[in-house]
Amino acid sequence: MAGGMRGGLGPRGFLTEEEKKNKPKITKALILRILSYMKPYTFQFILVFAAILVSSVIGLLPSMITGRIVDEALIGEDLKLLIKLLLAAFAAMTASQVVSVLESYINAWISQQIIFDMKNQMYNHLQYMPHSFFTSEKQGDIITRMNTDISGVSTVISNTLSSIISNIAIVVTTLVALFTMSVPLALVGIAIIPILIIPTRNVGQNRFKLLTEAQAKNDELNQIINETLSVSGSMLVKLFTREKKEYDNFVKVNGEVTKLSLKEQRSGKWFWVLMGMFTQVGPLLIYFAGGVFIIKKIDPDLSVGTITATVALINRLYRPVESLLNLGVDFTRSLALFTRIFDYFDRENPLVSPENGQKPDVTNRDIVYSHVKFSYVEDKPLLSDVSFTVPGGKMYAIVGPSGSGKSTVVNFIPRLYDVLDGSVKVAGVDVRDLDLPNLREQIGVVTQDTYLFNGTIKENLLYAKDDATDEEIENACRIASIDEFIKKQPEGYDTVVGNRGLKLSGGEKQRLSIARVVLKNPKILILDEATSALDSISENAIQDALEVLMEGRTSIVIAHRLSTILKADRIIVIADGHVAEEGTHEELLEKEGIYRELYETQFREILELEGNDKD
Repeated sequence: MAGGMRGGLGPRGFLTEEEKKNKPKITKALILRILSYMKPYTFQFILVFAAILVSSVIGLLPSMITGRIVDEALIGEDLKLLIKLLLAAFAAMTASQVVSVLESYINAWISQQIIFDMKNQMYNHLQYMPHSFFTSEKQGDIITRMNTDISGVSTVISNTLSSIISNIAIVVTTLVALFTMSVPLALVGIAIIPILIIPTRNVGQNRFKLLTEAQAKNDELNQIINETLSVSGSMLVKLFTREKKEYDNFVKVNGEVTKLSLKEQRSGKWFWVLMGMFTQVGPLLIYFAGGVFIIKKIDPDLSVGTITATVALINRLYRPVESLLNLGVDFTRSLALFTRIFDYFDRENPLVSPENGQKPDVTNRDIVYSHVKFSYVEDKPLLSDVSFTVPGGKMYAIVGPSGSGKSTVVNFIPRLYDVLDGSVKVAGVDVRDLDLPNLREQIGVVTQDTYLFNGTIKENLLYAKDDATDEEIENACRIASIDEFIKKQPEGYDTVVGNRGLKLSGGEKQRLSIARVVLKNPKILILDEATSALDSISENAIQDALEVLMEGRTSIVIAHRLSTILKADRIIVIADGHVAEEGTHEELLEKEGIYRELYETQFREILELEGNDKD
């Protein structure tokens, strides 16, 4: 019984300050929403609750049979009856365990099915969330809610919900049995429960406080380990010769963790010794009261066997009663878990494909920006009035100072973001009126930060066209000037690229990215600083691939490289939230404005090298 009382200690029995602060509001709508996930498994839940009830009733039998063993078999000196009763008690215990296993199995099946449903729903929901969601939310939070929070639902169903039903069933059936056997003894047994539980919770709360402090210090210790023993962190420590200082800091925090841990472990030890003794006093009180009732003939019907059974049943009562006292904490944590999950489900996606959206062929069709306004943060406009036209089949370059919104401008075309005012039209139709999947299928994007999945080269290429033939794949790689590199690899197209393509160089990743877009064969091509972080050799190879890729396509290029800008049909200069200048390279140089300044500052080194080569 003492072990049962101690189960309420630690984080389970109390809410943290953060949990108290973020305590969810219990509403009918929230409860009904949670129940909606359980509704498809109503029949299975009925089986679980029935199994719990049967197990609770059968669980009474061994204690009650104990009374008959004492009264009829031992006192009556009936060996055959003793054997029968012992076998009956054993059978009851076995049956109770079998039913419990069955209940546990069904419970686990239900919880895993609900997790399966919720994870599918969450993944599908997140797949269609706007790009802004992933740029503003922490990746760790997304993964936590997708995995940890939803997986925690299993605990809610398997432990919290079932525990509540089971504990209520045990308490009710045990009380009925106790009062059926002897009302006075039942009252004596129940009376000592508060005496045990109330001080136990007080000691538990003090221990929980120490646990919280120890955890906070442990988090600090982990932070030191993560920062100083990582690849980058350890290098920084070495370069600044901070080994001794970091060691001293580690020893200090580690010492604090040790002291708090020892203090927490010592907390309440003498109390538990006294409580352990007192738990033995409880049965003694029942024996004393029962003895008085029998000796003084206060209750002539009371027997020694009844007293023995009462003691056994009272011990069966303590654990579920103590567990039910923590019901508020368990319930609050369960609701908080669902609230965090529902928070993501309730995030609206403004970038949805319109019903019956138009599906025009955008081949060599104009892209028109008309008085576009946009801001990431309210009251801080990034684009205030952007207007320009990219004629179909032409290649336009967009330049401007850092942070002027160049990437944002091109992101409106595939609707990674929507304009706040104005419009962006493709083939004469506002992109917001186009069928979104169809629009994106006709657009190819190559960015500076190339992303590759941790798979083979072929798997990454097939992401663009999953039914592509080997011939199409090889042709795309030839255009992207990456085929020779692939052929030199021992595994060829089955070479694993590593996480985010880390086994490849920047140029190799970029050329694979271009090959992937070639395979997609888009009608509109967007190049967002696709070569800005590459060396000259890699850039030349990729530049040749890009020229082939842009041929016959409407292209918009955000470039930091002079060679790309010079080949543009027209250059758009974005500054101060609008189109500051527009024209060919020569026309913009003659204006001696922003473009001339960018040209002379960003490309001075290239110009000097070109001048030296001529000399």
